Amino acid sequence: MDEERALYIVRAGEAGAIERVLRDYSDKHRATFKFESTDEDKRKKLCEGIFKVLVKDIPTTCQVSCLEVLRILSRDKKVLVPVTTKENMQILLRLAKLNESDDSLEKMSEFPVIVESLKCLCNIVFNSQMAQQLSLELNLAAKLCNLLRKCKDRKFISDIKCFDLRLLFLLSLLHTDIRSQLRYELQGLALLTQILESAFSIKWTDEYESAIDRNGPPLSPQETDCAIEALKALFNVTVDSWKAHKESDSHQFRVMAAVLRHCLLIVGPTEDKTEELHSNAVNLLSNVPVSCLDVLICPLTHEETAQEATTLDELPNDKPAEKETVLKNNTMVYNGMNMEAIHVLLNFMEKRIDKGSSYREGLTPVLSLLTECSRAHRNIRKFLKDQVLPPLRDVTNRPEVGSTVRNKLVRLMTHVDLGVKQIAAEFLFVLCKERVDSLLKYTGYGNAAGLLAARGLLAGGRGDNWYSEDEDTDTEEYKNAKPNINLITGHLEEPMPNPIDEMTEEQKEYEAMKLVNMLDKLSRRADVKDPHQDGG
Repeated sequence: MDEERALYIVRAGEAGAIERVLRDYSDKHRATFKFESTDEDKRKKLCEGIFKVLVKDIPTTCQVSCLEVLRILSRDKKVLVPVTTKENMQILLRLAKLNESDDSLEKMSEFPVIVESLKCLCNIVFNSQMAQQLSLELNLAAKLCNLLRKCKDRKFISDIKCFDLRLLFLLSLLHTDIRSQLRYELQGLALLTQILESAFSIKWTDEYESAIDRNGPPLSPQETDCAIEALKALFNVTVDSWKAHKESDSHQFRVMAAVLRHCLLIVGPTEDKTEELHSNAVNLLSNVPVSCLDVLICPLTHEETAQEATTLDELPNDKPAEKETVLKNNTMVYNGMNMEAIHVLLNFMEKRIDKGSSYREGLTPVLSLLTECSRAHRNIRKFLKDQVLPPLRDVTNRPEVGSTVRNKLVRLMTHVDLGVKQIAAEFLFVLCKERVDSLLKYTGYGNAAGLLAARGLLAGGRGDNWYSEDEDTDTEEYKNAKPNINLITGHLEEPMPNPIDEMTEEQKEYEAMKLVNMLDKLSRRADVKDPHQDGG
């Protein structure tokens, strides 16, 4: 009945009546995502009627009502088949200002129409293969980039940017050819990085270093959503970049990595939004060539260096290992380098482990990232080793028992998911400079056996990669316990009592005679010649 009434008014009514009936339909079906198949034909005709209204000269409020209903109806794939035409797509492109040649967006009254048109295009492109093909024919990606350039520095039109970026993400997800077009022809890497800079309001203090306002407010919901969509689009644009990239691209990748470092050090409006923001930043960092990830850490300024020296002097002299990592003014410092971003990644990884589910999607990206960073950058590896595998003091518990990051990672080394256990073991192996003896010290042979077998290192040795020769410093507790540590379990075991100590002399004599008889039987059996072994 809703569709019949709306269709009747759309076909015969004037703009005011059309707006009212469509607004009622939109309010009633705002949360509808599944539709009755019996009314499918009516919904198709309603879509066709709405497109006919949209080409007329109607008020902006009526346009918005038409587009809201069209967005709801476009959730149904079957409805889109007859209405997804080049002409109808061009109507939406015009309303979304994607065909405009001027360089500005001045009429704020048009913004709701632009936003609703982009939302409709998102649904239609996602649900219709015909729309996806038409998007290529209409060069939609280039039009979206042009619209982004018009509004990249305009914060009050963040909704336009957000849905423009979402549509760009969908196109680059559904069409691999568009990724290449975005990357090279449309300079999408630089454009989308600039969108992120604008969303984060970045102020550069050096070529690859931004100012962090620790007392500033969190990102607004609109800025956060816009940043997340830009991160997702950038991920598609940069897929496989870590494998091969031009040397001339290194600067742009370093700028992007510096923006992502800034992203890791800020928070969104809620804890969940912050996690989503950081998760997308981690995914994108995985696409950055590992040689460009050095910008995730940066040398301290003269003022910070002075503060670090003061803090080091305050540490007790009997704990030299702890002097390398200090916390000053909420800044994690290691060996003269600011390690805040790496510390955020480490905390993010631990939170994903604690969730206890979806390890392959949620945990492996950050573990892989930390592994590659550790393999390529000595300071990052040493900092992570200090945090994850500090010098052993407690050797009474098994390596997998406990609540430390090491305990949690060792437990993952025997996880049922092959990919999860491989990357967890690989991370710890790299922190140990791919030395088998060092890995066994922290994990035990039983937990490490899978990795060592895969690497052909069951007999010991080290991996193929070269690391600096700085040696680990064992604690006195570990040195004293080492002779009694079980290499299989990786922990100190109490010596088993000798059963002979509690036997009487008669029992000892009885057991000795049993042993003599067993040896005698074995000796006589060996003397009997086996006919099957006769060589004659």
